[in-house]
Amino acid sequence: MTDVLTAGSSTNRSLTARQDPGAIGRPSWWRELLAGLTLFAVYLLIEAHPLPSPEVRALNAGESILALERALHLDFELPMNQWLAAQGWLRTFANYEYAITYIASALVLLVWVYARHPGHYRTVRNSFLWLNLLALACFWLYPVAPPRMLAGAGFIDTVRLGHTWGSWGSPMVDNANQLAAMPSLHVGWALWVSVVLARIRGGRGVQVVSAGHVLITLAVILATGNHYWLDAAGAVAVVAAGAMIADVVSKRTDRVAASDAFFLQVERPWSPQHVGGLIMLDTSRADGMPTHELARATITAKLDELPRFRQRLSEPSAWRPLRWVEHPDIDWNWHVPVFDLTGADGAPGGMDALHKLVAELAGTPLPRDRPLWRYCVVTNIEHDTAAVISLVHHSMADGIGTINLMLRLFDSPDLTSALGEVKTPGAAKKLLGGVVGLAQLATDHRPESRLLARESSERVFGTLRLDLEGMKRLARERGVRVTDLLLTGTAAALRRVAKGPLPSKLLVSVPLMAAEPRADLAGNSTAGVMVEVPMGEMPERQRLAAVAKAGSRLRSGTRVIASRFVMHTVANLMPPWFHRWFARNVYGGRFFHGTASNMPGADWQVAWGPYPLITALPIIPLAPGTPFVVGVLGWYGSFSMSMATDPAFVDDVEPFFKEFQKALDELA
Repeated sequence: MTDVLTAGSSTNRSLTARQDPGAIGRPSWWRELLAGLTLFAVYLLIEAHPLPSPEVRALNAGESILALERALHLDFELPMNQWLAAQGWLRTFANYEYAITYIASALVLLVWVYARHPGHYRTVRNSFLWLNLLALACFWLYPVAPPRMLAGAGFIDTVRLGHTWGSWGSPMVDNANQLAAMPSLHVGWALWVSVVLARIRGGRGVQVVSAGHVLITLAVILATGNHYWLDAAGAVAVVAAGAMIADVVSKRTDRVAASDAFFLQVERPWSPQHVGGLIMLDTSRADGMPTHELARATITAKLDELPRFRQRLSEPSAWRPLRWVEHPDIDWNWHVPVFDLTGADGAPGGMDALHKLVAELAGTPLPRDRPLWRYCVVTNIEHDTAAVISLVHHSMADGIGTINLMLRLFDSPDLTSALGEVKTPGAAKKLLGGVVGLAQLATDHRPESRLLARESSERVFGTLRLDLEGMKRLARERGVRVTDLLLTGTAAALRRVAKGPLPSKLLVSVPLMAAEPRADLAGNSTAGVMVEVPMGEMPERQRLAAVAKAGSRLRSGTRVIASRFVMHTVANLMPPWFHRWFARNVYGGRFFHGTASNMPGADWQVAWGPYPLITALPIIPLAPGTPFVVGVLGWYGSFSMSMATDPAFVDDVEPFFKEFQKALDELA
């Protein structure tokens, strides 16, 4: 990738090829015609081989649907039909609208997407094919006669009455299948056009016009006596299923997955959602401090492996999902700044100055008009210490993905070995676990009161390093896990240093691996599980025992399965406006008080060029409406811990860490 960025004209050709999806995304027109003919052949095959007694079954089905509507007092098709039959020119207009517009709009849309939006074409075409295949299967298995064919029902066939060209009212298509009321492809195709326009084009005007066409088509199919309103409901189902199948089949890499977009939806100006690592470097054996040039060269050499570093978000829309789009003009001075912490007296700034810098960066949102990352070089922290502050938006990676990204930039092996085998349950266990987990999530406790949390981007940040083996040994001696020690020490410390009243139980969100990580560990494959931590006055061993008992839910897996299903699978079906509402109502201070994360890191020596890594510490965002987050990386023998908090809740993290260590001493 270095050559691409520095080779002049060859750069322009490479970037143009990446930016023009039509160069690689538009299929041959003759293949598309062949696909259309194949779909028509499937229709003819179904017509030629119906199941036994299709007419009898279709009439029975039609009468059953009409009887159900009458039982529901929703059989309004007949008065609409009788009114239209007496309207003259309006009846003729409705007949031709029924015969022509749904076909014309669908074909025009396909041609438009093929010509103007080739990068979307395959998914659009696939969704159209799937909705038609599903409808054809329904026609074959469940033929339904339209209302106009039911003897004695009183409906008038306005299309045949007007000899409408293009329908069975004219000899040209008199042999068309008339036992195909369920689902209504007229509404289905019109609705499909609306869905595609919403996803690609967006805009209020386009949506109003398209929605108007769908409503007119719905009124026409009912008033002409050709469909029941339940047929239109069936059309909604096949359109949704066709779009969902097409999305899964196409496996689009440019769409922001719902589990990733979640953190874009919950983000507020005062609650930015980027994650990262504070990477401490030993400069004692190198000639000088790390530079902007070294950082830029490191990233440039890996850009081919880091597509999100070359991409930004598409323009937001209430209906169209966010996508990653190419953004080759990287502002290197912004993405890779250098901060020199040398004080006014010429002395190194120290760890306090570094912590203040991290707090400022953690509280400042990443602008969405450029790729969502920064790689900040920090020099002159101490005489032999520098740092890199690596930040990416949570929509690009979770905590594990961020660590892996850092290791990749340092030409180090990733965390595959550290994570070990991620065991995924089989389909039956997933189903059962998901059902149980959904019930658990629905009945889990909510915070009895909320902690002090302001709409402010002001942060304080601090770090602590302890011996990792010592922590593991203490956990073994007490028969608990290291995460239990983290939760217990956090609760004990907050009791002694936090401002304002505290609840009797602290509800803490603990992120866990929720799915097998992606090959590059990009995106989000974690889910948060809530653990209740007692906050009353008690010996710390008693608190630890209660935490360990409450923490057993971290190992059951059911809540993780359910949470992953909701955030990834169900949320992928939500339009962006609803996804935003959903995300903001299920995440944050109304559901938990704060976050505690314990992640594995490299257990081998890592170096960045001539600079060995001393350790790496996590940078984790505050969830909206929560005032604190603690995180740990088990890094090369070090229990590397960080804390970020609203200063209105804890104004200084140093006392917090002192009380945390006191709690560990009491446990030991």
